[in-house]
Amino acid sequence: MLDRVKITRTVTKYIISFAVVALAGLAIFSDARADEAFAKSRLKAMSDYMAAQKAITFDYDSTLEVVSNDNQKVGLASSGKMTLNRPDKIHGTRTGGFADIEFAFDGKTLTFLGKNKNAYAQVEAPGTIDQLVDVLRDKYHRPVPGADLLLSNIYDQLEPEVKSTKDLGAGVIGGVECDHLAFRTSDVDWQIWIAQGDRPYPCRYVITSPKVAAAPQYTIDIRSWKTGSEAAADSFSLQLPKDAKKVAAEDVPEFDELPSIFALKQ
Repeated sequence: MLDRVKITRTVTKYIISFAVVALAGLAIFSDARADEAFAKSRLKAMSDYMAAQKAITFDYDSTLEVVSNDNQKVGLASSGKMTLNRPDKIHGTRTGGFADIEFAFDGKTLTFLGKNKNAYAQVEAPGTIDQLVDVLRDKYHRPVPGADLLLSNIYDQLEPEVKSTKDLGAGVIGGVECDHLAFRTSDVDWQIWIAQGDRPYPCRYVITSPKVAAAPQYTIDIRSWKTGSEAAADSFSLQLPKDAKKVAAEDVPEFDELPSIFALKQ
């Protein structure tokens, strides 16, 4: 009986603690709703700042969560680097447990290389980075990691779909103090941590799919942020191995962050 009493008291303690946390959460969200204008202004400031940077370099870490048929949620982790020269040049890498990918776009030709399979593709896609993001996503089903954050007008792309906006105060990502904002659309929830100060760049971006079982997330953390003369110089071309095999764009292996070994549930 003594053991049962101890267990009951312990459970009761945790329930009370949880209730306190829940009440504190309600207070936080109440304040957040009252400051919706600040959250929108910070998102707009980030969008304007990003659009004004003609040369950008950053490293990133991303995690894509997937849910198995038996409802186990697992995260697929990758890291890489992005270099941009607006309006029409980008060079990126992504390395993970299932992929070693590199791609480059010089304003006319897109080249992507799957290093593990020594296979590459080249397609003519003249235009801007914004147009390239659309082509990769819609035509080739090869989304660029964190593509929303690379667009020339982030605010106009993201904000019109927003149904709910919250300012969640401050947070620290990689030692950088940030404003933590949360947004909800009809289909997804997303959060963003924006560096405080006169360089309001995105430090973390999280997309949650609440309509999918277990609410999987996609997270990208940005670090080593550099702009202008500090950004890395780049030729925006790839040095292809002499024995690399040329394939169709849709056949470049493991370009997508969801490896082919993970079959989509029908």
